[in-house]
Amino acid sequence: MSTLLLYFVIGSVLVLLIGIAVYFLTARKYQSSATVANSYDQWTTDGILEFYWGEHIHLGHYGSPPRRKDFLAAKSDFVHEMVKWGGLDRLPPGTTVLDVGCGIGGSSRILAQDYGFAVTGITISPQQVKRAQELTPQGLNAQFAVDDAMALSFPDASFDVVWSIEAGPHMPDKAVFARELMRVLKPGGVLVVADWNQRDDRQKPLSFWEKPVMRQLLDQWSHPAFSSIEGFSELLAATGLVEGDVITADWTQETLPSWLDSIWQGVLRPSGFLRFGLSGFIKSVREVPTFLLMRLAFGVGLCRFGMFRAVRSAESSSASAERTLTRTLSHSRTELMDRNLVKGTSSSLVG
Repeated sequence: MSTLLLYFVIGSVLVLLIGIAVYFLTARKYQSSATVANSYDQWTTDGILEFYWGEHIHLGHYGSPPRRKDFLAAKSDFVHEMVKWGGLDRLPPGTTVLDVGCGIGGSSRILAQDYGFAVTGITISPQQVKRAQELTPQGLNAQFAVDDAMALSFPDASFDVVWSIEAGPHMPDKAVFARELMRVLKPGGVLVVADWNQRDDRQKPLSFWEKPVMRQLLDQWSHPAFSSIEGFSELLAATGLVEGDVITADWTQETLPSWLDSIWQGVLRPSGFLRFGLSGFIKSVREVPTFLLMRLAFGVGLCRFGMFRAVRSAESSSASAERTLTRTLSHSRTELMDRNLVKGTSSSLVG
């Protein structure tokens, strides 16, 4: 081996080791709702996520069985597939919809533009609200506001539909999240949720390799915990506000190509490197290991893409008063959990 080749190998190994160290040291660990808001503020302000992922900060739908499809088109298709799966395409124009975790408003605009719904999108990120407002044409019945999904500011029974895509992993108490989603639904209203989920580990605990993979999936993107499809379904039912059964589905295969397509966007659209410069290139490359870990986790069954549909039941005024009290107590518990996380103490967060 020549001296030049030896130096090249040593240099490559050093760069790799430095990259691995930076990846672990710059993890965006969940500490409180503020860390989630700050992460999304940064991703929105620098514009890199929007450039590569478009207006929809969620996975795409590639059909069943999956077929090759443009990445951005798959994301729009996801919204329409979710509308059909939830039965929302049978609802009349003017139906009121709350989009919980609306991002920069991609889904909200489709719901308002293509279905005539009156949409309110909420996110914990002020920068996302600002960008959503900038992207929304005048006259479109979609408005946006900063709000906390763990303590929604809307009164009970405010909306015909509650809609949420991939917001659940950011919620520290899944029971409170489930209760808030159902609380703001009108009796007879429909909840439709799409989310990243962990496999149900109550019967079979995570293995020695699954634990560190899940740890990175949580730490890198400010997630306190993933629920399981079964677990979150049970939490929705436990609110006492669901009429009949919670309907679930697994869309893992339909969405699985999104992870590698996310990486390919950087290859297929090299103009992003010129647009965002060296710092943007480094930020983009930094996310590649997490995309690969996500592809691994969803590909082998450690994670699943869950769909949830529930209808709000009618209830008595006394039940509503009791639920409001429970909500207050649960919100206090959530604040305590956030404080414990900041201090580094442990609490069980998986619903």
